[in-house]
Amino acid sequence: MTKQDPHLQREQEKYDNPVPSREFILEHIKKAPAKATTFSHLCSSLNVFEEDRQIAFKRRLRAMERDGQLHFNKFKRYVIPTDDGLVKGRVIGHRDGFGFLVVEGEPKDWFIAKHQMNSVLHGDIVLAKAASRGSGGKVEARIVRVLESERAPIIGRYFVEYGSAVVVPEDPRITQDIIILPGSEGGARHNQMVQVEITQRPSRQMNAVGRVTDVLGDHMAPGMEIEVALRNHDIPHEWPDKVVDQVAKHGEFVEEADKKGRVDLRHLPLVTIDGEDARDFDDAVYCERKKSGGWRLWVAIADVSHYVPKGSPLDKEAIERGNSVYFPEQVIPMLPKVLSNGLCSLNPKVDRLCMVAEITVSEAGNLSGYRFYEAVMNSHARLTYTKVHSILQGDEALREQYAEQVPHLTDLHQMYMALKSSRQQRGAIEFETVETRFVFNAHRKIESIVPVVRNDAHKLIEECMILANVAAAKLLEKHEAPALYRVHDEPDQEKLSHFRQFLNDLGIESNLANDPSPLELTEALAQLGERPEQELIQTMLLRSMKQAVYQPDNIGHYGLALKAYAHFTSPIRRYPDLVVHRAIKAILASQGQQTSGEYAYENDEADQLGEQCSMTERRADDATREVADWLKCEFMQDHVGSEFSGVVSSVTNFGLFVRLDELQIDGMIHVSTLGNEFFHFDGAKHCLVGEHSHQVYRLGDKLQVQVSSVSLDERRINLVLAGELVQDRYARRRAKPSTSRSTDKPSRKPSVREQLKAGKIPGKSTKSGEQASETRGESHDTKRSSKRNEQGKKPKKGKKTTPKGKLKKAKKAALDNPTGAKKSKKTKAKKTRPGKNARKRNKPSAGE
Repeated sequence: MTKQDPHLQREQEKYDNPVPSREFILEHIKKAPAKATTFSHLCSSLNVFEEDRQIAFKRRLRAMERDGQLHFNKFKRYVIPTDDGLVKGRVIGHRDGFGFLVVEGEPKDWFIAKHQMNSVLHGDIVLAKAASRGSGGKVEARIVRVLESERAPIIGRYFVEYGSAVVVPEDPRITQDIIILPGSEGGARHNQMVQVEITQRPSRQMNAVGRVTDVLGDHMAPGMEIEVALRNHDIPHEWPDKVVDQVAKHGEFVEEADKKGRVDLRHLPLVTIDGEDARDFDDAVYCERKKSGGWRLWVAIADVSHYVPKGSPLDKEAIERGNSVYFPEQVIPMLPKVLSNGLCSLNPKVDRLCMVAEITVSEAGNLSGYRFYEAVMNSHARLTYTKVHSILQGDEALREQYAEQVPHLTDLHQMYMALKSSRQQRGAIEFETVETRFVFNAHRKIESIVPVVRNDAHKLIEECMILANVAAAKLLEKHEAPALYRVHDEPDQEKLSHFRQFLNDLGIESNLANDPSPLELTEALAQLGERPEQELIQTMLLRSMKQAVYQPDNIGHYGLALKAYAHFTSPIRRYPDLVVHRAIKAILASQGQQTSGEYAYENDEADQLGEQCSMTERRADDATREVADWLKCEFMQDHVGSEFSGVVSSVTNFGLFVRLDELQIDGMIHVSTLGNEFFHFDGAKHCLVGEHSHQVYRLGDKLQVQVSSVSLDERRINLVLAGELVQDRYARRRAKPSTSRSTDKPSRKPSVREQLKAGKIPGKSTKSGEQASETRGESHDTKRSSKRNEQGKKPKKGKKTTPKGKLKKAKKAALDNPTGAKKSKKTKAKKTRPGKNARKRNKPSAGE
């Protein structure tokens, strides 16, 4: 290895057989002549001669290609990508076949044409070049090379038709069917959900080839939507062996040795208040009046950091998961159940370790003081939101049952009223949107969809948690301890401008500034009163907001109108809370307190964790939304033909999205079903305008609609205007007669994906079923019939038996002629020279 490499010592320390550093390779290629950058030239000029070092050197060059530092061009030379105008980006597929390239540093994503998408898959990391640049910063990308393939498994439905097996991916962003070769089926049966591993990359001429690695079950099996979502979004859901071994040592109860040195709060009547279906209880509260005025609040949080050591297998798995994922009727926990539902859950009448935020609140509802410490507690009662609300409303039976807790709950409610007043004064934005939950029957099928009602008990606990989170953020900020803050940036100016325009279109006068404070937005919402569009306006405002994220740099929380905010109260289900606990304990340890599980983070560590946790949060949201959409479509299949009232929740150039009032489910009215005219889309005013009738459909309009069809595969509910005799566009397409003028040529068989779009299950026709049986192995009934004939039973009268030799020939013929079309006898056609009567000769006769 050349001694000119400035990083020679670093490479020697890291590797037994070092090769030139990346920096030195890049510097050399920049200075070297173009012809001297082949692999052999580089080995010669950089003194890499030994075979094992050349192998290591080639691996380094490939790693630099993967990271976009180098490009191996068609002349087999290594070049710096920036010199060729190449960029590295991630492919994002679209259900219509085209895609986008997310390029770091570019304000807008690059467009990828459909023919370019044929050779890549959603999620691939590629090198690309700008093929053309249009107005408004639009760039069309040309894919040069795939650097990293999407490693997440592909989940889809397995189909066999005409002897060919394919998997249609469930992810709509993957529009290519995966070919499954014979022997790679993995025991899958027709119309089952499977997991596929790609064995051959797609090209412009051929789809990807894969093999089935796991059979999940039947397509409509209960809970299948969750199994699919977990794999589609690559959510960890199985515990590694090392994690299982680590938690196996924990028992059901807290060890006496772990209680020593902690503040004993077992006498304090702390209670948990959660939903009826809650299984893990990570917070308990107690409040009492101060003699000098105001209140003292204890917020006790499960001490997860005591049981999850930093850097342990359990800690690494918790980072990968980032948070618990809550699906309907099922939870994928961040921590194993022995901790999440056991030792770390503040179950009633058992001792538990906790981290306590002891807070004082003034009569005006302001935070006046706080302190944190480790403690041991014993929950005196497990209450629910419904029970607490009823107690506060004067339910005599419940007040008698929980007589010990009633005075403290009363103090808690009075403190909440003061906190609520303080919240309104600072201008925290409150979105009173309607949430729903699914009610399942015994077969895990949706029985009904009901609204979730938030009462004062919900809001009371929410304010207590916000108060504890604010105190934690203040402590971290005071001691400048690196950790994770929950930050929410100011709204995007362009989106706020669209929101102001939207209010003006509704006839609402708005005096919002270009950069309004949270209080100004809150006052604007308060002026709406009980308008019917109130929920829609809140939704539009929510869309103009930026997404809250986790990061070590505190910029405040715009939505809550707070200067500092961190998540402290849910370490069982959120990793950022665990980070905050460790950082607070590190502060307490530096002050001489006895702590366990403390850790002082570095800024770089906190930054990486912030990105990871923000990603896992978005991943969980996407997965739960996917499952909810699937369940809604399944539920609405039983309501095809039913009429509902709804409000237009979104307007696009291809139609209207309508939210059904009764169910809070969105369906789509395609623009082609609105009338026999062209509709112009006005994006600024959120409306569609008829070209001749001037009929206007705008955001917020009340409509009476009818469910025309439901597509589970596309997660879409198709609606039409009630009373309109309009079929959905796929139904019209199915009913449309063939336009082929010749009856001699068979019409093209629709693809598997096209059949799914048309609401059919591929492979269910008689012909395709017979041919699939002949080419993929006889069916169960066929085998049973053959067995009876072999045992000497005569075939039924009138039935012809096929000799074994002829059966083999029939199978071969089916493979050679998959369309089933009859072969005509070979005849020598008279050759004619094309001339002026050629058109007349080719024209079909009247009988055709």
